Amino acid sequence: MHVSKQWKPGKKTVELTPAQRPSRIRRDPPAGAQSAAEGERKLQWWDSDGGEIGLALIGILLFALALDVIVLAISDYTSR
Repeated sequence: MHVSKQWKPGKKTVELTPAQRPSRIRRDPPAGAQSAAEGERKLQWWDSDGGEIGLALIGILLFALALDVIVLAISDYTSR
C-alpha cells in the first residue's frame, strides 16, 4: 500500500507540557487584614482573666457530681 500525500489534521495538536502558571501564593497580606484584626478587638467587650477558668472548672465538677448522684439514686431505686 502506498500513500500519495501527507496527512494534514484539521485540529491543532495539544501541547504535552503545559506552560508554567504564575504562583498563587500571596506575597503581601491582603489590604483589609490589619483592619479586620482591629475590628475583632473592638468586638471583644470582656476582659478575661483566670477567675473565669476556675469558675468554669467548679461548675463542670459540680455538674458531674450531680449526674453521679442522680445515676446512683436511680440505681438504688431500681435495685429494690
